[in-house]
Amino acid sequence: MNNHAKYQRLLDACRDLPPLPVAVVHPCDEAAIDGAIGAARLGLIKPILIGPPERIREAARKAGVDISEYPIVEVPHSHAAADKAVELVLSGQAEAIMKGSLHTDELMAAVVRRENGLRTSRRVSHCFVMDVPGYEDPLIISDAAVNIMPTLEDKVDIVQNAIDLAHALKFDEVRVAILSAMETVNPKVPSTVEAAALCKMADRKQITGAVLDGPLALDNAISLAAAEIKKIDSPVAGRANVLIVPDLEAGNMLAKSLSFLAGADAAGIVLGARVPIILTSRADSELTRQASCAVAVLVARARREALAKVVS
Repeated sequence: MNNHAKYQRLLDACRDLPPLPVAVVHPCDEAAIDGAIGAARLGLIKPILIGPPERIREAARKAGVDISEYPIVEVPHSHAAADKAVELVLSGQAEAIMKGSLHTDELMAAVVRRENGLRTSRRVSHCFVMDVPGYEDPLIISDAAVNIMPTLEDKVDIVQNAIDLAHALKFDEVRVAILSAMETVNPKVPSTVEAAALCKMADRKQITGAVLDGPLALDNAISLAAAEIKKIDSPVAGRANVLIVPDLEAGNMLAKSLSFLAGADAAGIVLGARVPIILTSRADSELTRQASCAVAVLVARARREALAKVVS
């Protein structure tokens, strides 16, 4: 049974922060509009609802939520809504984007567009922030939703995005496990070679802000007993709070296994763009949707603090 203590700490961390202006893209079903307005009622976000007004109002009516105090930006369809959300970010009117009732690919196409998109020098990647019953820390898992078969170069950004997220969430120490099927480097298993390379890149300060180890099998990453049996002497083994998976299929299966077999909650966020992008699923609980918004609020705060340092 999950008592949601880790997510509650995320919500508590946002309590004294101003609500984040969020472009909510095409919230035209009950789950999407309810999630956005629920987060607004908690003071996490200030939603800007983008889509066909009548469809948004009908979704709100079905969900039983009052949207009269929130602005609606009229566009004809979901594709235009994604474009408008990017425009609102570029004009400074929104500091995050929230996915409504449209496909993730449609939203991300507008975000990563080379002209007038929200690209940065980083590759965009997805992180789950998972509240797993029985595990002491929140677990960040990346990438289980955006990068299908990431190269080593891609994984450098995936790892750094996840580390930066952990710092935004105020992890005391960031311990990154680069996962594979084994804990030894085997040239026949490319993910083990890439794991070793990523760890050496961290040694050379090409990846910063965390302690890395890999390759590690999942049991060695999260179980001290398993790590001790294998005689793995590492500050990460058995205590990882960030798990980097070899590819999207592995990440998707890991996250869903934790959700459906272990009762974990999975808040989702996309990083590497100019602003955080809140990805929620229709199957998400209300608390998970709120936690995803809380993660975005904390990421946006860290981004503002980093920009302030650069300016000063």
